[in-house]
Order: sequence, then structure tokens, then C-alpha cells
Amino acid sequence: MSNVMSRDDLWAMAHAERAALADDLAGVNDGQWARQSLCGRWTVEEVVAHLTAAASVGRLRWLTSVLGARFDFDKHNDRRLAEHRGATPAETLDLFRAIVPSTTSASGHTAAWLGEVVVHAQDIRRPLGLPRLPSIEATTEVARFYASRNFTVPSRSNTEGLRLEATDGPFSTGTGPLVSGTTIALTMAMAGRDTYCNDLSGPGAPILRSRCTGA
Repeated sequence: MSNVMSRDDLWAMAHAERAALADDLAGVNDGQWARQSLCGRWTVEEVVAHLTAAASVGRLRWLTSVLGARFDFDKHNDRRLAEHRGATPAETLDLFRAIVPSTTSASGHTAAWLGEVVVHAQDIRRPLGLPRLPSIEATTEVARFYASRNFTVPSRSNTEGLRLEATDGPFSTGTGPLVSGTTIALTMAMAGRDTYCNDLSGPGAPILRSRCTGA
């Protein structure tokens, strides 16, 4: 696998992961749409609306929204989420399906927007018990991006001084106490989802867990 992937390749992966999530959501009932996701206080439906918003708001509109919220990113996200949430879960899903091929984003960090759908899809699937996982190729690109910088999550800080090694793919990074697990488990832990720390092993795993939980 090449260490350098083109933006077109990254967007193709994002489109494929959005389409896969939309297919999974087609069988979800109203009670499941209202279930708590792994993403803070948001329900499954709210996470889907957030993904739609993220694929609908370009740089200028994003900046205008953030300024309007006085740099309160929770308020900014809640406003845009409400804008892209349907009157019913079925309508919310239709709005999400409409942005599957979108390349609109608030920044040029394409791997970050691939990360949006990879992480948020698991924020939804794990609580609902949906078995599908994102592709190893897509997750590896997100893991590499997260290990390289703090963007919307403190992923690089979470892994500082640790050695991460995937058990199912080529991803590895860092030096220090070892943390091993699947690529998706490592990625979700870097994104601060402490539930996925249960899927990791090695002497560095408790350190990563403590950083995820803030303990």
C-alpha cells in the first residue's frame, strides 16, 4: 500500500463509507434512531445529521457559522445539525443519502473528512450492534492522519510516547509502551472513544485508556 494517497482516492473512500452507512441505516427503527451514540450527547439521528452538515458546509459558510456562534463550536455544530436534520428519521436518512457523493468540506484536509465518516459510523454502529466495519484501507489512512496531528480530536496527544501497532493491517506509529489491536479500535481510541480501549492490549493500553477518559 502506498504511503501517499491522492485526494481523489480519499474522497472515493469517504463516498464508499457514507454509502455503506446509509445502507446500514435503512434497516434501523425509530427507537434505534433515538439511541445514544458514542459521540457525547448526540443520538444516532443527530450524528447522521451532523455528517450531512459536514458534507454540506464549505469553508466560507463554516467560518461565517463559527463567527456567528462566537467560536462556540458546540453551538455551531448544534445549529448546523438542526439545519440538516429531517422532520422524521426517514427524512434525515434521505438528506444523508443525498450527500454521499459530496466533496464539500470546511478545509482541505481530506483525510479528516474521511475520518468524520469512519469514526461517526462506528459511533452509530457499535451501540446498535451493526457488524459492518470500514475498510482497512480507509481506516489506515485515518489512523495515519490522527497519529500525525491534533485536528478535531486530540489524537496525536493521546498517543504521545506510545507505540501503536495494528493487528489486521499495516498501520504502526510511535515509540514507547506497545498498544496493539485492530486498526479501527486504535483509530477510535485515538479519537477518544474509550469503549474501544477494551479491544486493545499491551502495556501501553492502560495509558491510552486514561487519556481517553481523562482519568
